[in-house]
Amino acid sequence: MPYAKPRSRATLLSLLLVSLLLVSACSSNGGKPGTATDAGADTGADAGPTLSFAWDWTGVIGTGQSLSVGGGDSGTPLVAKTQLYNNLKLALNGALVPPFDPTIDSLSMVPLVEPIRPTDPSYPSAYPGNLDGETPHTAMSEQITKMVMDAANGHDYITAHTVVGESGQPMSVIKKNGVFPGPFEANTGTGARAYAATLFEVAAIARLAAAAGKTYGVGAISLIHGEADAGNINYASDIFQLYSDYNADLPPLTGQTATIPMLVSQQNSVPSTAGSASISAVGQWQVGVDHPGDIICVGPKYQYDYSGDSTRVHLSALEYDELGEKMAQVYYQRVVLGQDWQPLQPINETVSGNTITLQFHVPVPPLVWDDNMPPPHTSGPWANGRGFEVSAAGPPQTIDSVEIIAPDTVKITCHSDLTGLAVTVAYAITTDGVAMPKGTFRWGHLKDSDPFVGSVTNTPQPNWAVAFSKDLF
Repeated sequence: MPYAKPRSRATLLSLLLVSLLLVSACSSNGGKPGTATDAGADTGADAGPTLSFAWDWTGVIGTGQSLSVGGGDSGTPLVAKTQLYNNLKLALNGALVPPFDPTIDSLSMVPLVEPIRPTDPSYPSAYPGNLDGETPHTAMSEQITKMVMDAANGHDYITAHTVVGESGQPMSVIKKNGVFPGPFEANTGTGARAYAATLFEVAAIARLAAAAGKTYGVGAISLIHGEADAGNINYASDIFQLYSDYNADLPPLTGQTATIPMLVSQQNSVPSTAGSASISAVGQWQVGVDHPGDIICVGPKYQYDYSGDSTRVHLSALEYDELGEKMAQVYYQRVVLGQDWQPLQPINETVSGNTITLQFHVPVPPLVWDDNMPPPHTSGPWANGRGFEVSAAGPPQTIDSVEIIAPDTVKITCHSDLTGLAVTVAYAITTDGVAMPKGTFRWGHLKDSDPFVGSVTNTPQPNWAVAFSKDLF
């Protein structure tokens, strides 16, 4: 694909500054959150929760790798081909990018539908040819709007979605100043455009919002990633660096003062060889524990149907929409309501004799087992673990049983005494090398009792326990 010669960095920075000045000139609240009251919602004593309406258009940034761009979905009919509300995306309308010029005359805002842009079956492929199929974003947008309308007497909530992920690429490619592993001319090759494309779209949308008399700010960043970094021991810190860079570079483009939370979806597919553990899955959970409120692990993806993809890494269109609905549920609580949200995750652990007691943060108690799934480990020491794994001083320990003993507590009974040993307890981290029927390579049976049903797919979506690994001393 031919591309025009990139503009200089100084020229691009000047264009971004122009966009900032335009947005600042028309912004009425400086990006500070408003409430349902000043948005015209019911102000009675039983009006319900206070909702934040910081901007007329609220941006959602979607980055990551193949699952963030509909990977493995090229043969699946699209589901979210219409927009039920007023949610938006940026249309290039024939503009050739890069160079990333946010003042291109042809740029416009159009209804958010799938596909967000024409899909590109080639690999690797970067923005704007980075899409493989149905992304989670249209379903996410509609779920957010519906939840707001239900809570605020029909008040609209418009999100504008930017999708910049690159299939198969590690954090070293999608991060700020990412480098594609191969010879290419800067900004005109096949990769490492995700971060620059984000700044381009945000600056462009800010300009178009100002021209339309609308305010605009970024509400959240969605990170659907981790397979290419499955063995990266620094992955948690890499996620935090990406979060920090976005929070340094995006607010000046919109004029907002509010920080931008990052919603992280946990990967459960890679590596797939027997006995292998996913380090990135642990990092995706741990970074949310270390930076609560700023980075939120929305949960795993092992509960979805992977059967349409022979690698058991990718989802079909319906499952991408389910993922978008779950992202929306977390977005609504964290961004719209301004409240804390945590996944189904362990918060306290004790070891006594041959038993381990795990207390969980449970979004909607009580804890329950899903008995429709087969055992994650069909033989060996963890066959009775329902996804739990125990090691002590290195070797795996035989699990005799696991049971839910309270609405938020699980007891693991091991065959041997663990007293005085360095114990590690994990969940959905190690694979036997065999995928679950219609599923992927790591899973567990533990979930909560959340009655949430997605408005697009009409599918019940409880919260499933995150994959984790903890050392108990």
